[in-house]
Amino acid sequence: MSKSVDAVRASVAGLVAAGVASGETEASVMAEAAALAATAAERAPGAAADWGAAFGGRTSGFEAAARAGQSFTRRPTPVLARLVARGGEQAATYAQALAELASAACALGEPSLQAMGTASVIAAVQQDAAPGSSAAPCSGIGRQPCYPTSGGEDRNAPPATAAPPAAAAAPPTKTLDELLDQLDDLIGLDAVKTEVRHQAEVLRVAKLRTAKKLRDPAITRHLVFVGNPGTGKTTVARLVSGIYRALGVLEGGQLIESDRSALVAGYVGQTALKTAEVVGRAIGGALFIDEAYALADDEFGEEAIETLVKQMEDHRDELVVIVAGYPEPMRGFIDANPGLASRFRLTLTFDDYTDGQLVEIFTKISSESDFTPTADALARLRQILTLTPRDTGFGNARFVRNLFEAAVVRQAWRLRDEPDPTVEQLRELAPDDLGELPDTVHPPEGDMTTSRTI
Repeated sequence: MSKSVDAVRASVAGLVAAGVASGETEASVMAEAAALAATAAERAPGAAADWGAAFGGRTSGFEAAARAGQSFTRRPTPVLARLVARGGEQAATYAQALAELASAACALGEPSLQAMGTASVIAAVQQDAAPGSSAAPCSGIGRQPCYPTSGGEDRNAPPATAAPPAAAAAPPTKTLDELLDQLDDLIGLDAVKTEVRHQAEVLRVAKLRTAKKLRDPAITRHLVFVGNPGTGKTTVARLVSGIYRALGVLEGGQLIESDRSALVAGYVGQTALKTAEVVGRAIGGALFIDEAYALADDEFGEEAIETLVKQMEDHRDELVVIVAGYPEPMRGFIDANPGLASRFRLTLTFDDYTDGQLVEIFTKISSESDFTPTADALARLRQILTLTPRDTGFGNARFVRNLFEAAVVRQAWRLRDEPDPTVEQLRELAPDDLGELPDTVHPPEGDMTTSRTI
């Protein structure tokens, strides 16, 4: 057994002890421990095998666990969010244990700068969510990340905050025109922008009809977002919730982000209570359920779906629900309950970004963090994009964000012997900062599906 596996097991044991002592179940703590460790180690070659050994499972679950833990780079884990909401010292203790697990996990497989960078961000986000926690003791990973980050699913997402995923504060009040301008400023997503504008206009006219005592047509307000990871679904959901508030459709306009883990409990009976609690926090705003198709897998998920449908009916004028995920699984999810099909009749398709759009996103991310990639660096980026396979796991904007974060780590290492680098040196990203070229070639870009179904 490798030392890195032993270190992860020891960190997990400490995390479980901290979680159970705070009143959380061992199962819930173990689930997010596995996801956090997989995300921290995802970019390290050979990490899957070590991760499987550390968690007593098969390596086939590594990629799914890494996807589940992606949100931990932007916001606190569900358990930590609950502890922060309760107050007390338990949150700081648990956040410290999460940071130590991230530090240990980035050593799984063959340690890489990318894995260290991701672990650094996870540790910083978790510890920043619970004031009073101290820095993780090893690998140089602690409260301050090794490079600038701005959070979110993609370049279009706002900066990460310490707000719990199920209790996000309502966004600042903005006018409809301001929100639509923000929508238009997003890179790509032309079909989605058009559909959101159409929906906004339909709802605006419906409000005018109601004010003039005309019949209120049955307008679909709930939405289905389908697309691969990193295509801007969460970002657009935030804008939609604000647009609905600006139109007077929603009173609060807050967006409550959720997934299966936030809605489903460990046994039948408690899931309904848990789902109703999350929905309750979304009343007056929008509930965003990412990878919603995971609810259709078993009886626990079915209970959550049934509760959700009932809550949507009970609060039809106070709640908007947006469900998101891969196209094919989402069709199965909508078909899982007759009540869903009648309430989700509008689907927005988020296309994968083109290479040109991804270069534009990379440039934007760099500029927002005071970095300037050279022309040769952007040429290297285009080569990397050309050689990268485009399967369902490709991260789109998330992929180029990861490239940017890794580039900043490499730049810092490149400047290690410069005692007082110039501003230009600190800003510049060179080709070698982008890393080596992949060995495989992705298929040529074809026609992108931009259709809309109702």
